[in-house]
Amino acid sequence: MEAGFLFVQGGLAVAQRQPTARPSTGRIALLALAAVGFVAAWWLLDVPSLATLRTWAESTGPWFPLVFWLLYVLITQFPIPRTVMTLSAGILFGTGLGIALSLTATTVAAVISLLIVRFLLRDWVEPRLTHPAVQKINARLEQRGWLAVTSLRMIAGVPFSIMNYAAALTRVRVLPFAIATLLGSAPNTVLVAVFGDTLTGHANPWVIVAVVVLAVLGVGGLLIDATLPTRDTPTPKSKGLNVDQA
Repeated sequence: MEAGFLFVQGGLAVAQRQPTARPSTGRIALLALAAVGFVAAWWLLDVPSLATLRTWAESTGPWFPLVFWLLYVLITQFPIPRTVMTLSAGILFGTGLGIALSLTATTVAAVISLLIVRFLLRDWVEPRLTHPAVQKINARLEQRGWLAVTSLRMIAGVPFSIMNYAAALTRVRVLPFAIATLLGSAPNTVLVAVFGDTLTGHANPWVIVAVVVLAVLGVGGLLIDATLPTRDTPTPKSKGLNVDQA
């Protein structure tokens, strides 16, 4: 449960600082450029309406599934609810293809976010996470991050993109993170794609029940994760981006 709370709060708390090497000028420039681009995109980017998407579908023809997929990946990099895109996928492509496009785009977008934030920030942040409680949680995420990620993805109220950013600052590995994102996001994605009535004001009570059940299962997974032991592992030194330990 400890790991879950840190994800929900948007990142690991910095409890105790120690002197570290300052980031390179190039890294600072990249970080500044990324920050400006992030703010600009967040301010200007908006989820296209269903009518706009239908127009794009007519103009792009057979390429529209790829165009839609790329747009989904782009939008999901930012703190913009992806629910509208998932619903649109179900309406435009049908249940099967809509779910496939949404789930693969969701997973790829999450991995891209994790790698970008990790490359830009983790080397600077990780040496400052020296408090024993934070180290314990970090070790738990490194060894069993898939369980926390899967559980949190099943809780509809946990912001998707914020969780990606927070995960990037931990030692959760890329492959377990990707698989957990795919599996944990699947139930809610399927529900949104199939039962769009919930978003149009005609709420299906069974959809609401299913969302509540998924949230309970997600919290249950966090509780299980909190009770399982972790192995004592030495704190790794900052080494830049390492995909195997990402």
